[in-house]
Amino acid sequence: MSYERTRRIGEEIKKTITELLRDQRIKDIRIIDSRSLISITTVDVVRDLKYAYIYISVLGNDSDKVLEGFKSASGFIRKELGKDIKLRYTPELVFKIDDSIERGVNMSKLINDLNIESGE
Repeated sequence: MSYERTRRIGEEIKKTITELLRDQRIKDIRIIDSRSLISITTVDVVRDLKYAYIYISVLGNDSDKVLEGFKSASGFIRKELGKDIKLRYTPELVFKIDDSIERGVNMSKLINDLNIESGE
């Protein structure tokens, strides 16, 4: 039961942050001026709801700047989460870069290069 609750809260957090990005309500210049594609891939909420780990996918070269922008905007994001998600305590937000998509693209390129070299 506890796992289902944290999963559901994680999905709500992901939905709210995605809406904030889509509506350009996060005003940090490092996020606004980024020419990269930014998306929230996963949100893991710990069982006691004290922390939420938000994994951000950044397709482009601005991942460090975007991560700093999210860290800087975490107070605003927590305030918005408090409005949208009715919890007694809004979790502390920990932003991390999710580079799995980039690694997958690189792996596909390596496989394609091997296929070209072997003549397939």
